Amino acid sequence: MASVLEMRGIRKYFASSDVLASNNVDFSVNAGEVHALVGENGAGKTTLMNILYGLIPPDAGEILVEGEPVKIGHPDDAIANRIGMVHQHFKLVPSFTIAENIMLGIEPSQMGFIDREAEAESVKKLSEDFGLPVDPNLRVGDLSVGMQQRVEILKSLQRDAKILILDEPTAVLTPQEVHELYAIVRRLADEGRSIILITHKLNEVKEVADRLTVMQRGEVVGVDDVANVTIEQIANMMVGREVILTVPRSEAKPGDAVLKVDHLLVADSAGLPAVVGASFEVHAGEIFGIAGVSGNGQPELIEAISGMRDVDQGRISLFGKDITKMTVRDRRDSGMAHIPEDRMETGLNLTTNIDENVIVTLYSGVDYGERQLMRFGKVRQLAQTLIERFSIASAKVGEKINTLSGGNLQKIVVGRELEGKPKLIIANQPTRGVDVGSIEFIHKTLVAARDDNTAILLVSVELDEIIALSDRVAVMFEGRIMGILEGDSISKETLGLLMAGGTLDASENESVTA
Repeated sequence: MASVLEMRGIRKYFASSDVLASNNVDFSVNAGEVHALVGENGAGKTTLMNILYGLIPPDAGEILVEGEPVKIGHPDDAIANRIGMVHQHFKLVPSFTIAENIMLGIEPSQMGFIDREAEAESVKKLSEDFGLPVDPNLRVGDLSVGMQQRVEILKSLQRDAKILILDEPTAVLTPQEVHELYAIVRRLADEGRSIILITHKLNEVKEVADRLTVMQRGEVVGVDDVANVTIEQIANMMVGREVILTVPRSEAKPGDAVLKVDHLLVADSAGLPAVVGASFEVHAGEIFGIAGVSGNGQPELIEAISGMRDVDQGRISLFGKDITKMTVRDRRDSGMAHIPEDRMETGLNLTTNIDENVIVTLYSGVDYGERQLMRFGKVRQLAQTLIERFSIASAKVGEKINTLSGGNLQKIVVGRELEGKPKLIIANQPTRGVDVGSIEFIHKTLVAARDDNTAILLVSVELDEIIALSDRVAVMFEGRIMGILEGDSISKETLGLLMAGGTLDASENESVTA
């Protein structure tokens, strides 16, 4: 099969961080295939694709599209060569409509004025042609994440992209949205388009990709047909060693209740009920999972427990003490740590350096401050310790944090929150956008903390993660706890039933479906 794209001898060195992100990389994609590009955080995947899309200039190498050398120094050049890119963090204007976002820069006009009716009609036809229905007049800021991603894909297709780059496309999608996305991806490939898929989710590579390229430390270490390799073999190639995909753990020995939630009622940002009468306990020495399709009250529940959102009714207790109205700082000082869902907005300050980000939740401790003065030597020592312990590629003490990959940013958040041995760890999507080696490390770290008698509240939309780590699981649907499972009752089938609004009472489920 002929290559529609070739990248030859691509080299990129970042002098500011002393990182060779691409070391004479060769990469090719065939027409009509889904090609997975995989590797650890910092392996050079996104850098390579940013070069292809004209966001970063290469130091050396050439790019050929359909056999012809091309110069790509700007995204406009990539678009002109029918290359589109859907970024992990979307590039949409929230206040604009779907039509305005898709047609931005290529708006139809009459007598110098934008023709909004023609614009909407053009987007409607586009969405129908590709089987991606959208309402062109909806505001992007009101859309689900999955629908926003659909808008990004349509935006590339409107510009007639023949090669489509998807950077971590399922990192924030629900299982149903993942299924819908990959149905779209396969259909686009079957129509002759080429899809480059950057992902850490190896089961999805096996599900949707035809070929894969594995990168490690800026170099290609393997290219093969996906049918020829197992998930375990891909993981081992990525990391350069054998990876344990399911962390072994002994039976839990739960102690006293650390966190107690009683009949909690919490509203969302629009004032509507998001958490309705939730009650549960998390004990020392256990991992208590919260499962559910994204958007069923999990964010509001965690924000209420961590002190970031007001509680309308109910009570939250930590070690038997009512903390319902306690500040975030006081909760942390009482032994609570929080790995937030959104590392970019809540977990980190991307305008500053690594040192300030690792100390932002710890600065009041005696180890790092004295008489309202920071002990900067200790702070730098902590930053270096976390960089080494979590193998945070390309990170350097004192340097800006915004140059790191999404997965390495997540490692900084996790490392910081686990520092100081908290008594309660709220882990909200702790492995989102993280490579298999880091997932293994984070899972081991959470299990070790549990075995050290820490109470862990784990929230994840990844059922494999919930099942692999949790000793007990509560399932949320439309803000309610539908059931609490433990032991052998924790299965994908039972979790799926409750996540869809069913109950553990078989007769009730029969009456619902009758």
